[in-house]
Amino acid sequence: MSPDKRIALVTGAARGIGYSIAEELAASGCATVISDIMADAARESAARLQETGAETHSVAGDVSRADDVERMFAEVTAKYGRVDVLVNNAGVTRDNLLLRLEEKDWDLVLNVNLKGAFLCTKAASRIMMKNRWGRIVNISSVVGIMGNAGQANYSASKAGLIGLTKSAAKELAARNITVNAVAPGYIETEMTQSLPQATRDGFLSRVPLKRAGTPRDVARVVSFLASDNAEYITGQVIHCDGGMVM
Repeated sequence: MSPDKRIALVTGAARGIGYSIAEELAASGCATVISDIMADAARESAARLQETGAETHSVAGDVSRADDVERMFAEVTAKYGRVDVLVNNAGVTRDNLLLRLEEKDWDLVLNVNLKGAFLCTKAASRIMMKNRWGRIVNISSVVGIMGNAGQANYSASKAGLIGLTKSAAKELAARNITVNAVAPGYIETEMTQSLPQATRDGFLSRVPLKRAGTPRDVARVVSFLASDNAEYITGQVIHCDGGMVM
């Protein structure tokens, strides 16, 4: 591996938007680490990227557990020596109306989506501060800005990510580390494809561009924020939603 090749770690990257982000970062020249709680799926996805000639590696772990996060970052630094780019993409949903939402489902979503990003950002920033360079990108959502019925836990976690993004950006800027968020709108994934057609049509009716986004649409924004072209952008939330939220 070239000594000047940047090392990117993407959480929740075994499939969906996370995998597309890993793929895009690999195409841009990064050595890309696929992190996921599903160890086998992470290995398979890394192997698929390697078939394209990319430098990839996989690590398994639960981002909501501090010991898992420390082990993941230790494994990556043992292999590559550092982490230059972190994409906090890992997330789960447990949707229900507020009065029916169980405490365990609130805790799970907040622990994975928000606490996980905090733990990974903390671990990555220690490394990045020593190197005086870094890029952190958090995957939020338009529902973290506008809310959504039946998603109080998910919306709260994604709104929290925006607060984490802005606070971390202010703390880390002096060490040449930028922290930004991407807020996807209605994106075609396995999860959204399983929604009833009426629900999907309802989402699309609110999108001025009149189409769903693709995982690659999100990945290209992340790749830009991770590049030198975005070196003067920090603490921002970039909407990737076809105009759903203006």
